[in-house]
Amino acid sequence: MTAPLPAGSTIGIVGGGQLGRMLAMAAARLGYRTVVLEPQAGCPAAQVASRQIVAAYDDAAALDELAGACAVVTYEFENVPVAAAERLAGTVPVLPPPRALEVAQDRLAEKTALNAMGIATAQFVAVDGDADLAAGLAAFGGDGVLKTRRLGYDGKGQRVFRAASAADAGGAFAAMGSVPLILESLVPFEREISVIAARGRDGRVAAYDPAENVHRNGILHTSTVPAAAMPATLAAARAAAAAILDGLGYVGVIGVEFFALADGSVLVNEIAPRVHNSGHWTEAACVVSQFEQHIRAVAGLPLGDPARHGDCVMENLIGDDILRAPALLAEPGLMLHLYGKEEARPGRKMGHFTRLKARGGAA
Repeated sequence: MTAPLPAGSTIGIVGGGQLGRMLAMAAARLGYRTVVLEPQAGCPAAQVASRQIVAAYDDAAALDELAGACAVVTYEFENVPVAAAERLAGTVPVLPPPRALEVAQDRLAEKTALNAMGIATAQFVAVDGDADLAAGLAAFGGDGVLKTRRLGYDGKGQRVFRAASAADAGGAFAAMGSVPLILESLVPFEREISVIAARGRDGRVAAYDPAENVHRNGILHTSTVPAAAMPATLAAARAAAAAILDGLGYVGVIGVEFFALADGSVLVNEIAPRVHNSGHWTEAACVVSQFEQHIRAVAGLPLGDPARHGDCVMENLIGDDILRAPALLAEPGLMLHLYGKEEARPGRKMGHFTRLKARGGAA
């Protein structure tokens, strides 16, 4: 790709959930068509995309069909099989590059790569049995969080150990499924923040203001902008996000989650090589949302200005929270986005809303 995609070109999206839906909407605003590869027929993204290919993410024929139909392919979630992304990349540009998927899909590989870039993280050790866990807990003073190395999200696949509770690590490996694990030291953070940033094909980086995040039951509940962190902390987070984008040779939007420490420093918790839930607020508080920014980047267009025009709080609607929609629509200064999902199950993200407020004012 040496020139921006002309209007009318087709962009492929692997994954048909709400992020794919919002990417397809942003692409349409810029004059692009979209084809979604997703095994669930009638998925949220298919409701707004130009076409859907109903097939598994690793279906060779479907991947070839997608590659043949598109000028560039992107993805909405980080668990796309790397082999599938590499197959696509043999025919059509895949952005962000498959390397970003490979790093993000394994927590051990992710933290190892980040440390190699000079990016600080929590301490960590690989756990392939109870003996590794016991040794790791001893090294971390008895405290730590045990996680599956792959496929964990929204707090799933995690177990916390604390020395004060005298938790028995025996049998923990089997209880976690006897799969490769990672033990991370517990971090005494003041708050969790995240940076949504983009890198264009020309290497330019644009970062949105960091958001302060609150989780409930392992799922993001709210993202508040501006984050209540000292300027040095916010600057360190932006700098780390930019270094990660450059280190991965990245093109597109990335979400980087941080622990903000009392001394003003930050540790990277994890990266998401895609648009991110904690950046949904950009849809209401910025002229160029994270979704448009991603489409601009992968299409080779100039990145937009990430400045926000006001303060805001984004809140997820989980499960039956969707029943609040009529009341929310009656509020002034509120933007609601529902995802078109038919069934409201516990823990399922059904939509989100963003309350705007004047800078320095009350929500």
